[in-house]
Amino acid sequence: MVQLTEIRSVRPDQGVWSFTSQQQTLRRLDKAFGAFFRRVKARETPGYPRFRAAARFDSVDFRHGDGIKFHRDKKQLYVMGVGHVQIRLHRALPENAALGQVSVKREGSGRRTRWFVVIPVEVQPVPLPMTGAITGIDMGVASFLTTSEGVHVPNPRHLKVAAARLAAAQQDLARKKRGSNRRRNTVSRVATLHGTVRRQRLDHAHKTALKLVQDHDVICHEALQIPNMTKRAKPVPDPARPGAFLPNGQAAKTGLNKAILDAGWGVFLSVLTAKAENAGRDVISVNPANTSRTCPDCGHCAKGNRPSQAVFTCRQCSFTGNADTVGAINVLRAGTALRQTAHAA
Repeated sequence: MVQLTEIRSVRPDQGVWSFTSQQQTLRRLDKAFGAFFRRVKARETPGYPRFRAAARFDSVDFRHGDGIKFHRDKKQLYVMGVGHVQIRLHRALPENAALGQVSVKREGSGRRTRWFVVIPVEVQPVPLPMTGAITGIDMGVASFLTTSEGVHVPNPRHLKVAAARLAAAQQDLARKKRGSNRRRNTVSRVATLHGTVRRQRLDHAHKTALKLVQDHDVICHEALQIPNMTKRAKPVPDPARPGAFLPNGQAAKTGLNKAILDAGWGVFLSVLTAKAENAGRDVISVNPANTSRTCPDCGHCAKGNRPSQAVFTCRQCSFTGNADTVGAINVLRAGTALRQTAHAA
């Protein structure tokens, strides 16, 4: 950062720009090289940092008052090098909010370019009235989630709905000549479709999380390791034919992985945690092992208790129920036990 000050003093073309935005860019560069040397030291695939041209630089960070300023009364944003820009507020900013870092982000390109301004502010939590209700949730693919009360939230499958349009756009992209205007327009169309899916997924996560937080004081969920759940199936060498492999179910695993990622469990759990913290609710994560194989009536645990994806039938006491609801009940019991242990300590 000392060198940046010296550069700005001898380079008039650099001195006119925001100091904090240049600082943030240098911090990104330092972070990239720090990660590179860490991977080298750990004998991992190093992946040398790639040069990011202006066309691939989709966000810039400022410090409010240095290169960027928000005018509350006019709903305008002043951006250095651009001027005053009229904006649409997603939500009203608190009157006494202290504005610090401001990020300007770009999505898409060409005619489909969308610009966003992210203004983080500190707000005081607003606890909701107590309801006396607690619940456990079981994340799934057939249903997005199921509560311990037996309520099923449908899985919207946003990516699957848009799959045909995405496939057509990507096939069209493959036929375009690199560097051409038509290719740039098609790239923008593909990015727009992916952006629509991402926003739909986030909107669904917010609405579902808000309903849970409003109706329950305590919400228990499985501590899902999503990266592990979506790994490729391990190859199975064929002992009879050296160098050959046996079928390992990778085709089915690929479909399952795509469905899990389309559901957006990680995004939802992040949103749920943030909303619960702001509302004064408790969110408890529990070990997911055997939650869908344990009978909530007698406690018998066996793989055979779940003969199909949707049905749970205990082989010991013959208890029958929806498999997702059973999993949510077990998650609730495990979360309640953890909460009681924490309070007792």
